[in-house]
Amino acid sequence: MDRFDNPYRPGAGSAPPALVGRDDLIDDFEVTVRRALDGRPGKSCVLIGLRGVGKTVLLNRFTEIAERKKVKVGYIEASEGGDFPELLAVRLRRILLELERGAARRALAAVSRALSVLVSFTQTLPDGTSVTVSAQPLTGVADSGMMSEDLTDLLVAVGEAARSCDSGLLLAIDELQYLTEVDMAAVVGSTHRTVQLGLPVVVAGAGLPQVPALLGEARTYAERLFEFPEIGSLSDSDAAAAVVLPAADLGVRFVDAAVARIVRESGNYPYFLQEWGYHAWNAAPASPIAEADVRAATPGVVDKLDRDFFRVRYDRLTPKEGEYLRAMAELGPGPHRSGDIADKLGVKVTSVAPRRSALIAKGMIYSPAHGDTAFTVPLFDEFMKRAMPMT
Repeated sequence: MDRFDNPYRPGAGSAPPALVGRDDLIDDFEVTVRRALDGRPGKSCVLIGLRGVGKTVLLNRFTEIAERKKVKVGYIEASEGGDFPELLAVRLRRILLELERGAARRALAAVSRALSVLVSFTQTLPDGTSVTVSAQPLTGVADSGMMSEDLTDLLVAVGEAARSCDSGLLLAIDELQYLTEVDMAAVVGSTHRTVQLGLPVVVAGAGLPQVPALLGEARTYAERLFEFPEIGSLSDSDAAAAVVLPAADLGVRFVDAAVARIVRESGNYPYFLQEWGYHAWNAAPASPIAEADVRAATPGVVDKLDRDFFRVRYDRLTPKEGEYLRAMAELGPGPHRSGDIADKLGVKVTSVAPRRSALIAKGMIYSPAHGDTAFTVPLFDEFMKRAMPMT
């Protein structure tokens, strides 16, 4: 098979050639954007799921939908560095300058005011970040130094500017779990205010399964402001379609047994499906792609996942954290009771609680229920057994 023609796209956030099993979510988001533009904003959306299920792909699709509706998009990938306010200021600067360039005369006052509010907002940022615009700061607005109050002033001003230009604002935030509690509270509170005012502002986020609890801790009404659709592995039929359809578009077939093996080996997870599809294509001499081709490709897939997907997370662990995850892996995919993990380590639960908390903060594990612990990365238990074999 010609490797140049290979249709599969394994990669972080890379859109698969066939985005299957997510149609309802995509349709729902388009309605959300249309209603916001019509002055009837409702609940925003935060996609929740493990690594490799396609949250970022969906978030990118949401931004495409918004842009087709002439909505301005501010896309932020949050990091553990806590630089969310600075990134937000940079994104909103670009958006406001775009609005200013295309604004009718009647809209210029609202855009100019929003630019002044943005300047005020940046004057209180802890790292001294500032934005270069012609506007002067608007004293008394977004300059209190209280993130929740200042972000509310800013999003309201940007929402009013967008509305005056017959547009809207989509704030798309990936890796939400890395926001500080202060920043989370500010996002929730400011979004709440824009909804109350009927402004065309929509927030779309993506994060690990602990995000709903973190948002709820930041603001108790978060669950009434956001939908939290859980993005999981695909059904067998959708997983098969994700493999078969891209090849079929190029006149290439898979035998049924080959598809079944890919679905089984991948655990139906979108990212893993792309890896198996990509390597099976390269291993096959010709169409149809047979089960033997998938078997031949599997060692290469496992090695690629170990090096590029699992290892980058494993390398962030301390030795003690590695021992904790290895004990979890010995118990199976999970979730597992914290007491069972401690028993496997031969220690008391209280003695490993700090390790567990550190691993949650790093996004390696989460607590699906009180006292339970689970991996945030699918198939990580199998990787840990390969990375730390028992002696």
